[in-house]
Amino acid sequence: MTLDFSLSSAALDSAETDCLVLGLFQDGSLGAAAHHIDQVSGGAIRRVIASGDASGKPGSHTLLFALPGVRAPRVLLIGLGETAKFNAGGFHRAAHESVRALRNLPIESTLSALTDLDVPGHDLAWRLRSAALAADAQAYRYTATFKPRSEPEPKRLARIAFVAADDAASQRALAQARAIASGVRFARELGNLPPNLCNPAHVAAQAKAIADSHAGVSLQVLEREDMTKLGMGSLLGVAQGSANPPKLIALRWQGGGSAKPFALVGKGITFDSGGLSLKPGAGMEEMKFDMCGAAGVLGAFLAAVELKLPINLVCVVPAVENMPDGNSYRPSDVLTSLSGLTIEVLNTDAEGRLILCDALTWTAQTFDPQVIIDAATLTGACVVALGKHASGLMTQDEELAAQLLDAGTRTHDRAWRLPLWDDYQSQLDSGFADVANIGGKYAGAITAGCFLARFTNGHRWAHLDIAGTAWEEGRKGLATGRPVPLLTQFLIDRCA
Repeated sequence: MTLDFSLSSAALDSAETDCLVLGLFQDGSLGAAAHHIDQVSGGAIRRVIASGDASGKPGSHTLLFALPGVRAPRVLLIGLGETAKFNAGGFHRAAHESVRALRNLPIESTLSALTDLDVPGHDLAWRLRSAALAADAQAYRYTATFKPRSEPEPKRLARIAFVAADDAASQRALAQARAIASGVRFARELGNLPPNLCNPAHVAAQAKAIADSHAGVSLQVLEREDMTKLGMGSLLGVAQGSANPPKLIALRWQGGGSAKPFALVGKGITFDSGGLSLKPGAGMEEMKFDMCGAAGVLGAFLAAVELKLPINLVCVVPAVENMPDGNSYRPSDVLTSLSGLTIEVLNTDAEGRLILCDALTWTAQTFDPQVIIDAATLTGACVVALGKHASGLMTQDEELAAQLLDAGTRTHDRAWRLPLWDDYQSQLDSGFADVANIGGKYAGAITAGCFLARFTNGHRWAHLDIAGTAWEEGRKGLATGRPVPLLTQFLIDRCA
């Protein structure tokens, strides 16, 4: 369950909450809310600053107890950095750090006055939504496959209120935050599940659960036999080495009358061993996250449906396992895609593009969408290029690129555009088929995008490579739920 978000216009000193969150700048200056609490408490905050026990450095926090004149038993001071440099990034960090500091304390509720801060270029609605999403992201705990504990569950943060007037704009911002948070949590839970549980059939079952619980949503699932009849030789080539049969999943939301739909397509490799081009053992356990593109588009679809956006929307997920087996596809195999293009397989670990190309072709043929956006943990090359902070964006549509980049900036789910010039297409030349599935060691993220571009001719299309942003590194790293915020914001903007 997501956190319970609410608005509060009550006096801060008398508010009923387990903890009050205030901002502190590095030069010791206080925002209006912190200044008020300092006055009510007889200068308690100023004394803590003067003693050196509280710092306004970014990411720092100081927990104070039982301030005189303040009803809340705890006050948390969050460092905001330099006053002149405080911006959207600083606000996001403060919002995240505030809940990170509180999530292990025995508290159930908090009241955040961070939304009372001025963030240049951003209004209260943006501050509310950003703070709510940051709070829910930090409060998330993965427990799906843990053994039940015999001891009682400790108190956990469940409710967060934000200082703001209770008006239509603020309520709308929180409604959007709830829906996006629901989509992010859905994507994180699906991504975090182990691959023995989260196989193609499970992804299809989760899509069915969305359809069953939301009026106006319909579901179609293509089985192996259906895909064989259609001629999806590329997708089926990847799937043929696994005991778990593939699924092609399509959810539809009809909220926009007769308008052409928007289409989201997500890579759903529920486990990627690399196939016969076997991955190194170290780090292979992270390849359960190779279906985070699928999880992300399903999460964005869920958010859009919960918001009842007045658009038509399609979400297509090719769900497949890539495993080595006596029946696996091989390097040098030639696959015939649904589009009719033949593909020389030079590496079976470049499988995501092989399932996506058939899914993209089928989506275009079946739904004739006005826009297609795919999301995929596609290439390690994108991680090398952009690290863990930005997703790679590739498109030949200037307007679509600007819309997606803007949506990412406003949700702090940022993307960075990479070129998709025809100059790179020659790297995919093959002597045995129409196209090779890899383009050599240079510009790997871009040549992967160039490969997909061959299957989207005539449609407005963009590709998001989320290999660096979909999960956190390390043995305890979790799925992030990206790019749910970016995609949902893009869809919200199309309704404006």
